[in-house]
Amino acid sequence: MANIARANLPTLKKTASYYVLHVLVASLVAYAVTGNLAVSLTLSLLEPTVQAVAFFFHEKVWERIGRKPDRRQAPQPA
Repeated sequence: MANIARANLPTLKKTASYYVLHVLVASLVAYAVTGNLAVSLTLSLLEPTVQAVAFFFHEKVWERIGRKPDRRQAPQPA
């Protein structure tokens, strides 16, 4: 598990910062809508947690897409 974390450290750091930002925004919005601190904290932790996991895998897919050669390019002469 530690090897996976080290290999993905930049993506994990980006995911963590995204998570903190998302929790902050979600809690402010939820509190503005509900006026209830307990409800706003519950909502603001649940949804961003799921989003953070999805974001990590989204980033991994985009990294893989970026490594594939563009098939639309004409082959280079030898």
